[in-house]
Amino acid sequence: MFGEKVAVRDLTLSVRRGEIFGFLGPNGAGKSTSIKMLLGLATPSGGEAWVLGAPAGNVEIRRKIGFLPENFRFYEWLTPAELLHLHGRLCGVPSSKLEERVPALIDLVGLTPHINKRLQNFSKGMLQRAGLAQALVHEPELIFLDEPTSGLDPLGRRMVRDIIRAQRDRGATVFLNSHILSEIEITCDQVVFIREGEVVTSRDLHAQQEEAVRVDVRAKKLSPECIEGLARWCDSAHADEERLTLTTSSRGRLPDILRYLVGSGAEVYQFTPQRMTLEELFISVMGEDRGF
Repeated sequence: MFGEKVAVRDLTLSVRRGEIFGFLGPNGAGKSTSIKMLLGLATPSGGEAWVLGAPAGNVEIRRKIGFLPENFRFYEWLTPAELLHLHGRLCGVPSSKLEERVPALIDLVGLTPHINKRLQNFSKGMLQRAGLAQALVHEPELIFLDEPTSGLDPLGRRMVRDIIRAQRDRGATVFLNSHILSEIEITCDQVVFIREGEVVTSRDLHAQQEEAVRVDVRAKKLSPECIEGLARWCDSAHADEERLTLTTSSRGRLPDILRYLVGSGAEVYQFTPQRMTLEELFISVMGEDRGF
């Protein structure tokens, strides 16, 4: 709690090892606060959190965690190499390993041409790249990335995607918070939507049967009672004369929906399902009037 405000309420999460986990919600939903609690940077007033098999905030476990905060502040008089050496030593990485690892990471994030520049002369995007490198310098088992593509151009965002996938391929778990839903959609294995500190719904982005879909229906004799009855299968349903638009969280529900419409007396002459983008799903779940 922050004063009278409850930032996170009844939040229950389970993240599998070796996956890229997307953490989504509107502004003020409690995403950054949740990450801080998992890192031991904020103390919850109730409940418990376990990270890599130990209570959140455990010092030894923290050595296995990488973190790129949304609003980072680095020592501006350092070069990127000095920044990585500093964070590497703080995480207990031997100097001999850092001598090899630091140049490789700087090259990985595309900062080799700027290796001798001070961070105070870096652009927002360049600082973002340096921040990502420091989160990876100790080869962590778990990586928290809060808005990692902020300030990056399309090439930079693609670089971050490739790096995130490479971390998963080596066995690391990535906990990703981003406002760029198209990036989340093509990067993550699983996503969770939260609102006012509570989980609203979750999605496995590789499960085709559970894939959220939007359906455009053209039909005559769509009664109000028929539309109301769709609530048992649909997240939303909007009718305008002979056109009906509905959304459902599972492709497997489509046969039941079509049978119900016909059985309710609707004369269906078009039934077109389309895969919902993550942005459409977000709006469907959160509502169009919520900030993002």
